Amino acid sequence: MKVLVATDGSKYGQWALNWVGKLPLAKAPRVTALHVVDRAWLRGPFRTGPEILRVDARSARTIKKAQEQLAALKLTGTVRKEQGAVAPTILKRAPKRDGLLVVGSKGLDALDRFTLGSVSTKLIQHATCPVLVVKSEAVPLRQIALATDGSPASAQALEFVLTRFHPDRSTGKGRRVPIHVSVIHVIAPRSLAPFDIGTTIPWIKQRELKVKEVGRKLVEQSVQKLIEAGFTAEPLCQSGNPADTIVKAASKKQADLIVMGAQGLGALDRFFLGSVSTRVVQHADCAVLVVR
Repeated sequence: MKVLVATDGSKYGQWALNWVGKLPLAKAPRVTALHVVDRAWLRGPFRTGPEILRVDARSARTIKKAQEQLAALKLTGTVRKEQGAVAPTILKRAPKRDGLLVVGSKGLDALDRFTLGSVSTKLIQHATCPVLVVKSEAVPLRQIALATDGSPASAQALEFVLTRFHPDRSTGKGRRVPIHVSVIHVIAPRSLAPFDIGTTIPWIKQRELKVKEVGRKLVEQSVQKLIEAGFTAEPLCQSGNPADTIVKAASKKQADLIVMGAQGLGALDRFFLGSVSTRVVQHADCAVLVVR
């Protein structure tokens, strides 16, 4: 699998590359660490010669550090530097649907940054491949929170876990243990329009019961597929605001990674994963993988 890692010299950019080394990928990845320098930013009216030299020096250090990381992690790949607007350049070099784009959730501070943090939202919205946004140093993957709503995008998120990840991890003591997946299905509460009050409440309640039953079956099917693949898994069906509920459930389960689709169903019976994926990325404490 082709993996593009965006790096800007910040700890978040370094963490992104470390995550690739820690992910339980079923096949060894071919990694490109991409460092983008926005020369247009450097040509601003308040930029001085010493500032430009400092940025160039930091760029050289970033490339050297990325090369050292690749070697230390025993990853096959290269480091490349390009100039241009950061988000468009990363999107241009990102793998297609079968690859993976990895980016830190924050970049360097305002003066020095090549701005990973300012572009991560654009990447999850416009990349054609899955995007992993990392927020901390890489850890062995023990717990996954998988959000699902029955949409094609959430089905692809499940498929990514089933086909791209090993179902178990090494304990470092000569044995392996399964990775645990909490499958989360959230039903968003609906407000009743004034004309619904009275005459249509029984119909609405019946509809809600049907939605909950469909959701329960959906989660159980996902759990069964994961167990058959070698993971351990459990269902979590909850009501509430989708983004907040996913974030809280992942935190309660101490998830190392949230996996979700980039777009949800358009029907009234489901929440839009697409409308909440950005919010989950912004507010989750752990890494988030947005799958297309």
